[in-house]
Amino acid sequence: MEAAGKELAVVILAAGEGTRMRSDLNKVLHEIGGRPMLGYPLALAEALDPRHLVVVIGCDAERVEERFRGRARFAVQSERRGTGHAAQQALPLLSGFSGEVLILYGDTPLLRAETIGRMRARKAERRADLVLLTARLALPGRLVRDASGRVARVVEVTDASPEELAIEEGNTGVYLLDLELLAKTLAQLDDRNQQGELYLTDIVSLAVAQGKVVEALLLEDAEEALGVNSRAELALAAAVMRRRTAERLMAEGVTIVDPASTYIDTDVEIGRDSRIDPGVVITGPSRLGERVHVKPHCVIESSVLDDDVQLGPAAHLRPGCRLRRRVKIGNYVEVKNSDVGEGVKAAHLTYIGDADVGAGTTFGCGAITVNYDGQVKNRTTVGERVFVGCNVNLIAPVTLQDDTYVAAGSTITKEVPAEALAVARARQRNVEGWVSRRRKKGTAQEKPVSQKTSGTPNKE
Repeated sequence: MEAAGKELAVVILAAGEGTRMRSDLNKVLHEIGGRPMLGYPLALAEALDPRHLVVVIGCDAERVEERFRGRARFAVQSERRGTGHAAQQALPLLSGFSGEVLILYGDTPLLRAETIGRMRARKAERRADLVLLTARLALPGRLVRDASGRVARVVEVTDASPEELAIEEGNTGVYLLDLELLAKTLAQLDDRNQQGELYLTDIVSLAVAQGKVVEALLLEDAEEALGVNSRAELALAAAVMRRRTAERLMAEGVTIVDPASTYIDTDVEIGRDSRIDPGVVITGPSRLGERVHVKPHCVIESSVLDDDVQLGPAAHLRPGCRLRRRVKIGNYVEVKNSDVGEGVKAAHLTYIGDADVGAGTTFGCGAITVNYDGQVKNRTTVGERVFVGCNVNLIAPVTLQDDTYVAAGSTITKEVPAEALAVARARQRNVEGWVSRRRKKGTAQEKPVSQKTSGTPNKE
């Protein structure tokens, strides 16, 4: 077990062009469960606490580096000469290091930390020089074994014979080996193959030829090996990640009525005894407390809900919302970038945007904070225990002090002092008899229908 204590470096290869995505956005920046794809292998690597963490980038390198700056060191593959060439670009950043190197991929987001733990344990137990991860999937590389069942080499499907293509055990491309062996085998790569590239897979046969101990670890869950190269594979990976997130939350005490119709991002946290109904979408780093009930077809974006909040059905929280304890937001209510105080109620058809709302306030149906003047978003401040009637417009910036009432149909443009009733609407005027006079006027203006006076028959 001595080898398990070796220092670790992680190299993530993320320099591919991703042409099958048909996108102007780099493949590894496409999101899965609210994270860019590269964020998953990067988080996996960070959990291993490596001495060095290197990401090899190529296409759209500046944007990728900008997105993940501070989390890794970056090497650039300026020429597209294959995965072996990409790995070579990381070596200068590992200068002076003498431990193990784990090679991962920016487009393989489903790999679990437990699997890497098994690889490291296998390497230590078998005193192996190289451990590669395999799966029973039709992967781009096939694992070829000798007559004794030992690892012999990996063959790319473009170079494989019909017999080799029939092999069920595929190479995931994930390797664990000492840096010394990696550097030596990378230096021996050549491009004599169908693609004319330097294949990283050739390090396996080179290690075998040098008498090294090479072990293959078969994945228990083959879906961990899914690589994302197309929009269809992106959707498949996202579905797997949603299922994992739902399973995690349910194990932590959350009721998710129908996980298949519920879309919850990876970084969402929900407290125990909360209930999430079908059709709900929760995105970003949202945080929901305990005993929260999110009713059907609500959307929550990057917001925080404290304990005992009720939301929906069909409510929308846009980014930047904080709902304090016991808030009740009803159907077709939208809240945006607002801090909504404890016990606030907005039952239906209301918009609360860029507002700070005190505890115990109630919004009637159709109340709106008018936050945008065409150029600037302005804030509305509503005190505690305020009652805002139906169809009220609060023209920001404006303040309603504690214990105020706003009459239905009012448009408020000035501050309302504490304990005042604000009424801002035109006086009603009833015009008696108006309908009868209108009808008579209309009848008098009607033209009489012309009639034929001649006795001559109509010959039409």
